[in-house]
Amino acid sequence: MPSKKKDSWCGCPSLDAARLTLLGVLIALYMLAGAVLFSSLERSAEILSHQLWEKRLMDFTGEHNVSYKALNSLLRHYEEARRAGIRAERGRALWDIPGAFYFVGTVVSTIGFGLSAPSTVAGKVLLVFYGLFGCSATVLFFNLFLERVVRLLSLLLKWCHSKTSQHSYLEARVGEVEWKSSTYQVTLILFAAVMAVACGAASLYSAMEGWTYSESLYFCFVAFSTVGFGDFVSVQRKQHEEIRAYQVANCVLMLLGLCFTYALFSTISLMIRQGLNCIMMTLARIYAHFSHGKLDQSCLSDSGPPICCPHVLDACDESHCDWAKRGSSVQQHRETVDGGKVLPTVLGGEAHYEII
Repeated sequence: MPSKKKDSWCGCPSLDAARLTLLGVLIALYMLAGAVLFSSLERSAEILSHQLWEKRLMDFTGEHNVSYKALNSLLRHYEEARRAGIRAERGRALWDIPGAFYFVGTVVSTIGFGLSAPSTVAGKVLLVFYGLFGCSATVLFFNLFLERVVRLLSLLLKWCHSKTSQHSYLEARVGEVEWKSSTYQVTLILFAAVMAVACGAASLYSAMEGWTYSESLYFCFVAFSTVGFGDFVSVQRKQHEEIRAYQVANCVLMLLGLCFTYALFSTISLMIRQGLNCIMMTLARIYAHFSHGKLDQSCLSDSGPPICCPHVLDACDESHCDWAKRGSSVQQHRETVDGGKVLPTVLGGEAHYEII
């Protein structure tokens, strides 16, 4: 009988499965820590808000001689009316052509502010299929934007390096590996681009919406990251219906912010993956040390390319990791990102982008 291919890492699941499990555990711990922090910051304010609201209800019922039950019934009707876009302060129409365009923009970008939602059965059914194709097309657009931004930044950084480095000509002559921009350089530039767009947009929103500058920056992050809480929403005041320039500027800033933030998240995710690889190889080295033996060849799963970390390369066996050269030689490891177009190449233990 043919032997079953071993898909384990020293008795554990494959490297890909182990990395996925490790990432899931770290995300769960990150969420738990976030829950503790936000609860400690926001819980007391929530309790005070409830107490203040109850006091206002009691004061209003006593002052206007209205029963508490009748007032609560009116408030429930108002909550239902809010779903149709009715507000205490009259705003712009939600389902005229500009309002509907704003709605579908929040759908395909997955922001979902929650300001408006279909109320008819036909509208809800349409939203399912419309969002299916619209969100997929938007993800593709973001990926294509990411490819071109990374290519442009890589070429720009390479040009700057060739102008500042005195050894670029000699490197090309002696056949050394061509210099490539690192993940950290690209991430830093993308972060600067996101901050530039956010600061510019915040200046516009604080002037047009009446928000403070910090509130405008908060809105920019919530919108650009597609979190979309809906506590702040732009271009919804009645007077904004007539300011077409502001509506266009809002759309352009949203598009730029979404694209650059998506690219930034992608590069940060690569850095997180490199950190996971380091953790995995460190664990492999610790296991090999305490098992009083050399790291088994089967510890490097065939389910994916082997992983190595700069400070634990000796845990990789050269006969298996043919790219894990020790000393000052160059280590190259390619990992496909976004459909095989953008590839980070590890040079000397540091990730670099290569466009193919």
